[in-house]
Amino acid sequence: MTTNAELFQRRNAAVVRGVGHATPISAARALNAEIWDVEGKRYVDFAGGIAVVNTGHCHPKVIAAVQAQMANFTHTCFQVLMYEPYIELAEKLNALAPISGPLKSVFFTTGAEATENAVKIARAATGRSGVISFTGAFHGRTVMASAMTGKVVPYKKGLGPVLPEVWHLPFPVAQHGVTVEDSLKALSFLFKADVDPSRVAAIIIEPVQGEGGFYDVPAELMRALRRVCDEHGIVLIADEVQTGFGRTGKMFAMEHFDVEADLICVAKSLAGGFPLSGVIGRAPIMDAADPGGLGGTYAGNPLACAAALAVLEVFKEEKLLERSNAIGARIKARLETLSRRNDLLPIAGIRGLGGMVAFEIVKSRGAYDPDADATKKVTQKAYENGLVLLSCGVNANVIRILVPLTASDAIVDEGLDVLETALAAA
Repeated sequence: MTTNAELFQRRNAAVVRGVGHATPISAARALNAEIWDVEGKRYVDFAGGIAVVNTGHCHPKVIAAVQAQMANFTHTCFQVLMYEPYIELAEKLNALAPISGPLKSVFFTTGAEATENAVKIARAATGRSGVISFTGAFHGRTVMASAMTGKVVPYKKGLGPVLPEVWHLPFPVAQHGVTVEDSLKALSFLFKADVDPSRVAAIIIEPVQGEGGFYDVPAELMRALRRVCDEHGIVLIADEVQTGFGRTGKMFAMEHFDVEADLICVAKSLAGGFPLSGVIGRAPIMDAADPGGLGGTYAGNPLACAAALAVLEVFKEEKLLERSNAIGARIKARLETLSRRNDLLPIAGIRGLGGMVAFEIVKSRGAYDPDADATKKVTQKAYENGLVLLSCGVNANVIRILVPLTASDAIVDEGLDVLETALAAA
């Protein structure tokens, strides 16, 4: 039998050091919210491949859709020979997206491709080049996406200069001492000191920061950004790569606001584990790029499009938006109970929209003193006891829970039991 340790040794010899790992586990198979490693050990999955399998691992409807498409063809390149699953998926997402007016969509492969192409589209539509994003943001690891990402380590350190004309505003988080007023004041300073708004093509923002710590955008800030974009002809881009497709209790997190973005970036749970991303947006903006300016050899792969169509059916049939809210409420109620325990590590800042839940590990109750070391120990104790758990946050002290929305209450409770054990052991 191959062991996790043997595979990790082979990985170190064959795979680059720059790809990191949250655990030393090698998966052998998975089903819904459970994973088995190569040694036969079972885990409850609270990571979901980083919010990718909202419909669970190997959902039978998704697998059946992909198998049916495989029997026809696996690839033609949409730019060479178009196919119906791509077109049908665009039609469905255009109807679902919370943006008024005629919409169009385009598909790619990764989340970074989605954010990069959203910027390309905004630049084509405005004739401008500047981009504004936020501290703590994560938009991907490619050149433009990493430039927009608001964190140096590990996404920029040692990787050379980032692209010019990308500016960051402080993201408002009460625990970090940053208010909405601070963010807007920084924007005003930016327009006075560094760039005229007439040179800015886009403002990009996650409705809930993912890697940054699961902080949702204050409604006041989202409304202010919409006003600024309208005043200056700037395209407002919502990066919903992690928040999209039910994770926050709505199909798109932007539905929590009384504000519409111009473009929405999607990926992760769009295709239930198959690589697919896209940009949905206002038709006049989306059509600004010339033919050939957008696309990719594998972009909008037919297998992934078939999977995505099945994912949308699963959401409707299994009422996964309602389930997302129920799971989130269940997790937060348990965390509130754990936060009152003196025999566990101190936790604070319990938060989350729908099933996108997080909390912070601190050194002492009643004070904001992030404990990154203890957080690392919790994730380690978790996987040692059968729970896949991820951390995040600019201070590396946030535990995030991204359990598949198809998980049963029993599986969710089992995972929370292991989390409790980890908080005690760490």
